[in-house]
Parts: sequence; C-alpha cells; structure tokens
Amino acid sequence: MPRSTLTADQIIKAAIDQLDEEGLDGLNMRALGKRLDVAATAVYWHIKTKDELVRLAADAVWAEVQLPDPAAIGWRAAAVTTATGTHEMLARHPWLGQAFGGYLLYGPGKSRYDDHCLAVYETAGFAPADADRAAAAVFTYILGSALAPAALVSLNRRLAKGGADAERSLTEAMEHAVEIARGFPRLRERLGSPAADYAAAPDSSFEFGLAAILDGFEARLARSGRGAAG
Repeated sequence: MPRSTLTADQIIKAAIDQLDEEGLDGLNMRALGKRLDVAATAVYWHIKTKDELVRLAADAVWAEVQLPDPAAIGWRAAAVTTATGTHEMLARHPWLGQAFGGYLLYGPGKSRYDDHCLAVYETAGFAPADADRAAAAVFTYILGSALAPAALVSLNRRLAKGGADAERSLTEAMEHAVEIARGFPRLRERLGSPAADYAAAPDSSFEFGLAAILDGFEARLARSGRGAAG
C-alpha cells in the first residue's frame, strides 16, 4: 500500500487488531507495517510514536460501548448497560486494562464515555461531586474485574512462546497452589469448582458485584431523599 493512500484510521484499526492478537509487547511499527503491507516509515509518517499509537487505539475502542440515555430508560438500567458493555469491551481488548498502567490515555472517545457516566449518576440524584465518586467507583470495579482475565491472556501468550518448559512450570505451580489451598478449609471445599481455576471467578460474579454497588447507591440516595426512579 503506497504511503499516500494509507490513512491514520487504517493504522489505528490495524493497531487494535495487532494489540488484540499480540498484546502491548507485540505492537511495534515494523509489525504494524507488515500487517498493512507498507514499510514502517509509512506508519511513522502518520503516527510518530508507539505511545501515541496506543493512545489512539485505546480511545477508538470506547466507541464499542453502548451509552443509553438514562432519562429514557432510567438511571439504573443505563448504569447496568454501560457497565456491562464496558466489561465486555475490556474482555475483547485485554491490553487496554494493562495500558492504563503504562500509557497516558485520553481522547474524545473516553471523554464521551466519562461524560455519559456522570450523566447517569446525576440522573440518579447524586450531586455533581458525588456523581464523580459514583462513576469512579463503578469504573474501578469494572477495571478490577477485567484485570485477572487480561492477565491470563498475557500469561497464556507467554507460555505459548515458552513451549514445553513453560507449560511444565505452570503445571508444577498449579499443583503447588492446590497443595497450599488444601490447608485452608473454605478453599479446600472449592477445589475442583470453576472458581478454583487460575484467575477464574464464580459464575455471575461481575453481575453480583455490580448489583451490590448499585443497591448501595440506591440506599444512599434514599437516605438523603435525593433518589430518582431507577
């Protein structure tokens, strides 16, 4: 593809695909150029650094999250739809949660998302400062829930590159972890259940935690007399 026909949008889309497949460590201009069938210099012509590329890719994926109008469907339904969509988006792009720790991420996509979340919790009845806190609490919960599966993706990618030695190390580590868990009664009861798998959680854990947070918000609003219809 000639440099003159390559666009920033094409580069960003290819970067997202590369990140989904190879993670943050697998993204570089040479690999991206190969994916786009151009020289790495053609990519640099549009986007100068990896940091900028990650920022643009990260901002683009926020458009995948549905942002329903809380005035139309009620604040709680909007909160659930937004939070669930965000959790699903982070699962599709496990590198994004990790990027928060190493890159400066901002842009219109994330700003639109943040503004929507504030609208949801203001519609619920929170004053602006408390709407900020409510949105931050929910987002922190979503991000935390997504980190373990994202870490597992990275681990599996690393183990795949490490071959038999890496797989053997994982097997030995898991056997040792089970051995340790047998010494604790509640963990021992759960051995063999889905929740005992590495980085796993019981079914519907995300939904349970989100409902508990929103229940707490509703109770707080009711006590203050500021609650809106859910």
